[in-house]
Amino acid sequence: MVYLYAMLRQRSILLFLLVVNILGTIYGFIWYGNQLKETSPIFWPFVPDSPMASLFFVFVLIAFLRKRNWGLIEALAIVTLMKYGIWAVVVNAIMIYVKGPIGLMGYMLMLSHFAMAVQGLLYAPFYRIKKWHFAVASIWTLHNDAIDYLFWQMPRYGIMHLFVEEIGYFTFWLSIVTLCLTYYYCLRENRKQFSL
Repeated sequence: MVYLYAMLRQRSILLFLLVVNILGTIYGFIWYGNQLKETSPIFWPFVPDSPMASLFFVFVLIAFLRKRNWGLIEALAIVTLMKYGIWAVVVNAIMIYVKGPIGLMGYMLMLSHFAMAVQGLLYAPFYRIKKWHFAVASIWTLHNDAIDYLFWQMPRYGIMHLFVEEIGYFTFWLSIVTLCLTYYYCLRENRKQFSL
């Protein structure tokens, strides 16, 4: 494990992840383009969930490349990367179960979102998150759930609209689980920590 964490802090790895996440973020905002055109600007920060998660991580990587920590952005990144990474894998798996194969794009989304969740968690020992950072990330995340499922701003994707209540309920509990994981990996005493 020590070798893995030594590799994760190498400048070449950080630069590679930065480029991948910038490209993924751009693609994600393009993917949400039609929905954003139809959405009131007040909801814009809460509609493109996955691109916002990867955008947070872009700033984390920029800070890491400068040998710095931006705790609030790190808290937002780990929570949203894990949450929306897992969320997309599960929702796509439901679609496969209900309607069969989802096509190359669907499988690409599953793989890329799984990678989002993994990268968020892998970098946890490098984060320097304080309790107030965690509180802000918690409010952001639960508020985002309310915007998505009370104001109908959730992603428009496939047959999701047939399972809105179930997916909304799952999403709330996924938020709770990712917040608990974030607390465990980033705030508890005696947690594993590595420096940049």
